[in-house]
Amino acid sequence: MGKRSDDHLWELMRAERAALADDLAGLSDEQWRAGTLCGEWSVEDVVAHLTAAGSMNQWAWLRSMLGARFNMHVHNQRRIDEHRGATPAETLKRFRAVVGSTTAPSGDTVAYLGEVVVHAQDIRRPLGLTRVPDVAALTPVAEFFAARNFAVNSKSLVAGLRLEASDSPFSSGAGPLVAGTTLALVMAMAGRGAYLDELDGPGVEVLRERLA
Repeated sequence: MGKRSDDHLWELMRAERAALADDLAGLSDEQWRAGTLCGEWSVEDVVAHLTAAGSMNQWAWLRSMLGARFNMHVHNQRRIDEHRGATPAETLKRFRAVVGSTTAPSGDTVAYLGEVVVHAQDIRRPLGLTRVPDVAALTPVAEFFAARNFAVNSKSLVAGLRLEASDSPFSSGAGPLVAGTTLALVMAMAGRGAYLDELDGPGVEVLRERLA
């Protein structure tokens, strides 16, 4: 991906991080402890994870993975513990410090934009926060998820399906149709079954079976 495109992606990421930070600023301590769409992680866990992702270059990531013997769960938990503050306010302060960061474990910039987009919704959805990411950020993430398995097996999940967004130019694949907003398509490709009810078409049941 060219430098100009990367610059644009980093700017989109900065905007999405800033928007999430603004949402987090209004949370109570109880909400910071609430569950998310990301397994057993609390809101504070997810925020610390995003701070870690914006703080680690390739060599820091490799050292952490070596120390964890390439156990991703151990790696993630150690970095969450490292970047979680003593209080939610401190955790938020640390996250705000990486809002403009262009540090990442690899050059797959769009993948890390996807991480911010997906994890922000992992937080917002259970809390009833209705902010929708910019479709300009969602579209490259949708294209990437449909084309590659990276942090999630998104390409495999939608293999043999036709995806069509109702609010952006995004479309991909051939087969039974799955249609809906770009956000719902992105979150479904990320394995978030909570978004399947926002999608239409005969391919939705295929997705549901695969996620089950």
